Amino acid sequence: MSSSVLYDAPGPKARVRNIVYTVLGSALVLGLVAFSIYRLDEKGVLEPEVWNIFNNAGVRNSIRDGVLNTLKVFALSGVLSLVFGMLLAVARLSEHKWVSWLATGFIELFRAVPLLITIYALWVLFLSYKDDLGVIGQNSAFWALVIGLSVYNGCVQAEALRAGVNAVPRGQVEAAYALGLRKTQVMTMLLLPQAIRSMLPTVISQLVVTLKDSSLGYIVLYAELLYETRQMANKIIVNGESPITAVVIVAGAIYIALCLALSFVATWIEKRGRRKKTGIAVASAVSAADSAPVNPTEGGTK
Repeated sequence: MSSSVLYDAPGPKARVRNIVYTVLGSALVLGLVAFSIYRLDEKGVLEPEVWNIFNNAGVRNSIRDGVLNTLKVFALSGVLSLVFGMLLAVARLSEHKWVSWLATGFIELFRAVPLLITIYALWVLFLSYKDDLGVIGQNSAFWALVIGLSVYNGCVQAEALRAGVNAVPRGQVEAAYALGLRKTQVMTMLLLPQAIRSMLPTVISQLVVTLKDSSLGYIVLYAELLYETRQMANKIIVNGESPITAVVIVAGAIYIALCLALSFVATWIEKRGRRKKTGIAVASAVSAADSAPVNPTEGGTK
């Protein structure tokens, strides 16, 4: 009987029990799906008229605009959160105590404050000083959402990168200092590249969270996907009711598709990074006769 490193292989009774649990679990899931479909049909959500609203050009344009605005916020806040996270990670790892303490306090503060409160506070601040802030003030909702997402997710990314830096063997750092590299060179050329590579799954997972958290833009009236679908559902009446359930299902499916696409890209990048050949190429072997030094006193060849 073969065994695993983590647990012993199940015996005959355990295999039968696992099969029974699998069948019961699958039956329970199928039952919940069937019950949900039944309730949706009973409420009239599955009526053709309800889903026919998505054939309307105005509805499709609203969804398209919401998706584009969501992607615009995600792209900017995702890049800013990564840059901000690297700066905070380096600051927290600094040997200067006051720099490390400031970075630690900033990270702990904005990780503890709910993201919704941060976004709302920034929105109110930008609206209050709209004339003084110029471009930012004219796009208060957009910048409140972007900066809020960047600060919060940057703090989380900083902790992930800090863990990756601390995971690099100390011998590599000592060898780099022995070669004469400065602290900045050690961090940028040795520690951060390895930290990003080792923590890439965590970094991508937090980017997925950033994409989903962009839906908080509805609280500051930014026209992202959730806000557009909510407004659209409130304006449309089908069979005497608002098709909010159908709209939520479609919006949820779009969010799932976007997150799956981001996860697919992350998996592709990770696999490509593992296949990438790095390091110094091994020199080809030569015979001892070819590699032997030539005696200058000897003339000609043997």
